[in-house]
Amino acid sequence: MNDPLLAFRGEFPILERTTYLVSNSLGAMPRAVPDRLAEYVDEWAELGVRAWGGAHGWWTKPIDVGNEIAPLIGAGQGEVVMTPNVTIGQATVLSALDYTSPRDTIVMTELDFPSVRYVYDSLARRLGARIVVVPSDDGIGIDTERLVAAIDDRTRLVAISHVLFRSAFIMDAEAICKRAHDVGALVSLDAFHSVGVMPVDVQRLGVDFLTGGVLKWLCGGPGGCFLYTAPAVAHRLTPALTGWQAHAHPFAFETTMTYADDAFRWLGGTPVVPALFAATEGPRIIRKAGIERIREKSKRQTATLIELADERGYRVTAPRDPERRGGTVAFDVPHGYEVSETLLANDILVDYRPNAGIRVAPHFYTSDEELRRVVTMIDDILATGDWRAQRAVGRK
Repeated sequence: MNDPLLAFRGEFPILERTTYLVSNSLGAMPRAVPDRLAEYVDEWAELGVRAWGGAHGWWTKPIDVGNEIAPLIGAGQGEVVMTPNVTIGQATVLSALDYTSPRDTIVMTELDFPSVRYVYDSLARRLGARIVVVPSDDGIGIDTERLVAAIDDRTRLVAISHVLFRSAFIMDAEAICKRAHDVGALVSLDAFHSVGVMPVDVQRLGVDFLTGGVLKWLCGGPGGCFLYTAPAVAHRLTPALTGWQAHAHPFAFETTMTYADDAFRWLGGTPVVPALFAATEGPRIIRKAGIERIREKSKRQTATLIELADERGYRVTAPRDPERRGGTVAFDVPHGYEVSETLLANDILVDYRPNAGIRVAPHFYTSDEELRRVVTMIDDILATGDWRAQRAVGRK
């Protein structure tokens, strides 16, 4: 079939030598990234400390790069800032709120990403918050009615994933935000597994905070994550997890904190500048390819993967409804970890997650033939017993 998105394959060198099906973990590097990193090296070498200054110097990079992300989530200019990782972004949100009775509860789910759960379980409790965790009945999704019922007059914050990392189940964020706002609570959405592979609109969803990163579907590499704060709450909250970039007069080196009155107030200490140089090319390509076209292709290719798995009797750990399915299909096969390692050894790049299986993540640059290749290779590995060599090596 004619697939105009395959025209973008040439932008990603690794596709020339591998079957790349792991963009849910680390997106392929755009060809232009070395040039962006060379710019960083040249600026450091030639400008030295002066590289921090100017209208688009290093100091403003967290905002400038945030402006590259903003169109992909329906945000306005100056509403998105870059953080080193989502855990820090979520912790910043967490630190901006008080958890005193009767508003002392944070609602989460059993299937949220562990790193985010860790910071809430540890830091939120020290701040006096009560954590309510909504369980899953099947390990794939969270029942919306059950989650909505957990949001009540004690709820201060609902902190959930938009797309669940193991199963790619899409949460009904719009309904959850409506319920939260009806009872006076705020919502912090972890959209790491949605932005870049499906349309996300913070205005339509009504989220108060949204975090994500360029590492995965946005093909921007590690160290480039983002935090959106809705204008309605951005200027009336003051995060306790903060730093000198959030100060209204950072270079006055005052001993007391005066928060900036713009998006800088959500930043912390000195930014990770090299990561911000690398972060821009992927989002630009995604915008050019078109997120609606990317989503339609993703739904079609994930449906193909489910069909191929069903034909073989492999247990699928992903939603069957395409409107509830993100960009990944996980299917459990015998000796799944060893099979995944054997695939990696043969330049078919996937990953494995306990309680899910082998996660296969086609992206806009993936061909249909590559989908058949990975499933056929799994068949062959199981038939020949080649997975045994990986058992001998042992898990890392």
